[in-house]
Amino acid sequence: MIWVVLGIVAVLVLLVVWVIAMYNGLVRSRNRVDNAWAQIEVQLKRRWDLIPNLIETVKGYAAHERGTFEAVTAARTAAQQAKGPAATGQAEGILGQALGKLFAVAEAYPDLKASQNFLELQGQLSDTENKVAVSRQVYNDTVLTFNNAIQTFPAVILANSFGFVKREFFEVTQAAEREVPQVSFAPADPAPASSGDQPAAPSDTPAA
Repeated sequence: MIWVVLGIVAVLVLLVVWVIAMYNGLVRSRNRVDNAWAQIEVQLKRRWDLIPNLIETVKGYAAHERGTFEAVTAARTAAQQAKGPAATGQAEGILGQALGKLFAVAEAYPDLKASQNFLELQGQLSDTENKVAVSRQVYNDTVLTFNNAIQTFPAVILANSFGFVKREFFEVTQAAEREVPQVSFAPADPAPASSGDQPAAPSDTPAA
């Protein structure tokens, strides 16, 4: 009987140790997800902080593009107010499209494209975009690891008991990704000659 009791106690101890180890592992995995998301938020905030200065710089050369400025400002506000990866991804997609239109406006103003202030802001924004992309990849990989952990047996039993829930991925729509701000600093093409300066097309009709 003593050996039986000792065997049962040993099994219970091992079970408790296993549960504690698995729980701590899930907590660490969840904390890594939270930390990865915090890194994304840092980069997004830096992006948001650059946008007002960018708008003011473009305004100095294209003040009449009011609709574009208002669209970027509204998209920035919506992105700042979004909560959670899914909503933030959607809002950032809209903001990316609005920024794409703002940079399209800049393409029409060679003096603006040559402005040192504009170049610096564009460079900082581009650098931030790259950091967001890297942080997003790290976050999504971390989320995948966590979601796999809480959805596979036997951890799924413990996860359900202690309230570990599936986390959202941070995805920006493909349409928005195609609108990532890109600016060409090549010299502007010369304006096409007016119709009055172009030689008349040869006529196929024989002269009378």
